[in-house]
Amino acid sequence: MGKHNAVLLRDFLDSDVESMKRILNDDSVTRFLSTKIPSPYTTDDAVWWVNEGSKGELIKAITVDNCLVGCIGVNRGEFEYNRSGEIGYWLAREYWRQGIASCAIQRITNFVFSNTDIVRVFASVFSDNEASMQLLLKSDFNQEAVLENAIYKNGRFYNNHIFAKIKPSLGATRPL
Repeated sequence: MGKHNAVLLRDFLDSDVESMKRILNDDSVTRFLSTKIPSPYTTDDAVWWVNEGSKGELIKAITVDNCLVGCIGVNRGEFEYNRSGEIGYWLAREYWRQGIASCAIQRITNFVFSNTDIVRVFASVFSDNEASMQLLLKSDFNQEAVLENAIYKNGRFYNNHIFAKIKPSLGATRPL
């Protein structure tokens, strides 16, 4: 991790808008992201994200040397799924394969397990996104399932590979 001491997670800032537009209009970055992210990605989209969309405690900008390079977040489930959170992330292409996403995943999962009552963090990964699957395995996530044809994007079906990490030392849970 030595060279990634400069990797920080922080809240989004107004100054991130132009970087977000550049990164999220790169098809290689958005190829395996949710269609909740508009395409093309406009200034208005980025301004909304900075001021409203990113305001949860568990959504952070990923920065390297104070420059925005990506985003990572954990979305808590609802009702009986409220102790489980889905992790999602994106990273500018020029920062791929440098350990930055790995560092960000480690930091946010440690934060979630230490500061919330979430005990399970999971990821839904498109079947063609081999890099993300390897990243999650390297980050101590286990593959739990493959949901066939569960994702439909841009006229094509993908299997949804589910990876999860359980809070360490949880053991058997029982009421006090």
